[in-house]
Amino acid sequence: MADIVHEFTDGNFQTEVLDSSEPVLVDFWAEWCRPCKMLAPTIHELAADFAGKVKVGKVDTDSNRNVSVQFGIHAIPTVILFKGGQVVRKFVGLQQKNDFATALTDVLKD
Repeated sequence: MADIVHEFTDGNFQTEVLDSSEPVLVDFWAEWCRPCKMLAPTIHELAADFAGKVKVGKVDTDSNRNVSVQFGIHAIPTVILFKGGQVVRKFVGLQQKNDFATALTDVLKD
């Protein structure tokens, strides 16, 4: 199931996220972050639930500082929902799956 969650980097963020024709849910995380690890299964479930409708991926903030700074990531986990290259919703800290699912469903209606 891990292959349905994309890895976004400083190098591919523009093409994979900002230029994407579909909405993109991006999880900003780090290996040392315990809440990030707790959120990981939820991110995988969302990727499976919304496969073919929404692109879901992760950015390792330690390895990809440019993108992290560009989007003002000061606390992790931070999850940002993009549509048409624009930030639609920003979630900081651990959230429930339903919160993300509602935001994804709403963005797909627009």
